Amino acid sequence: MARFLLRRLLLALVTLWLLSMIVFLAAHVLPGDVGRRILGPFANPAAVTALNHQLGVDRPLVVQYVSWLGGAVHLDFGDSLAYQRPVSGMLVPALVNSLKLGAVAFLIVVPLGILGGIIAALNRGRFLDRLISVARLSATVVPVFVSGIVLIIVLGVTLRLLPITAQAPTKSDPLTQLSYLILPSLPLVLVLFGYIARIARAGMIDALEADYTRTAVLKGLPGRTVIFRHVLRNALLPTIAVVATQTGYLIGGLVVIEFIFNYQGIGQLLYTAARQKDFPTLEAGIMVVGAVYLVATLFADLAYSLLNPRIRHGVT
Repeated sequence: MARFLLRRLLLALVTLWLLSMIVFLAAHVLPGDVGRRILGPFANPAAVTALNHQLGVDRPLVVQYVSWLGGAVHLDFGDSLAYQRPVSGMLVPALVNSLKLGAVAFLIVVPLGILGGIIAALNRGRFLDRLISVARLSATVVPVFVSGIVLIIVLGVTLRLLPITAQAPTKSDPLTQLSYLILPSLPLVLVLFGYIARIARAGMIDALEADYTRTAVLKGLPGRTVIFRHVLRNALLPTIAVVATQTGYLIGGLVVIEFIFNYQGIGQLLYTAARQKDFPTLEAGIMVVGAVYLVATLFADLAYSLLNPRIRHGVT
């Protein structure tokens, strides 16, 4: 197990390093001028040049990258070019807000998706299976910005069941904060439900048709024992991997959701930084998103290997 985790950690570090180069180069090819963006379109060219020199954005890219990477290793991402504040001081609250929203979405969709897949598999070819299949396909194809607006109109404005904003009042208790996050999480739930339910259904069907399931049935074990002791453990293996990979989509979907609901999370921060050519904030934000995705994938690999020892021992 230690060797398995070490390999995954080394792979994660290499991936982060490659991501840092891609992010740095991509951020610096965005059109526009940092100094001009800060001082305005009518600023004196000499003042713009002086500000660019002061900020260090006129240095060679290699020098800028080495300087930035050295700070990032020590979790020092420098100061925001747009706000003249430490990036870490802006990044941490935004990340916490996004993690809250993502956690609410996952706590709703993971049990719901797995349960939907199990019910569909146990009723394969019947009405419930077709109903769940139609529901998950319909939910998957609707973009989050469309479902988000529809849910705001229906649940927030017309029925007034949930707050239409995601930002709870200052110093709200946890239950109040949760009530403000339910509506923004629902568009993400609708999209992710389709993927998770589909994989859970396929995994259940494969497990139900496996030899070990037939053997357990022939031994006379009760149906509930067969399902919970033999089928679910193997059926959920691919579902775990899908849940981890959907973390990347979840982060991407947060950008749209946070913009619609005016929620001060990592997605909103990245959008603002890209518009203002705020390189340190943009680069640090994307690196943090990448790190969150890699951590989620690492935990998925760990859970997968615990359920299936052949993975960590390299047995196929």
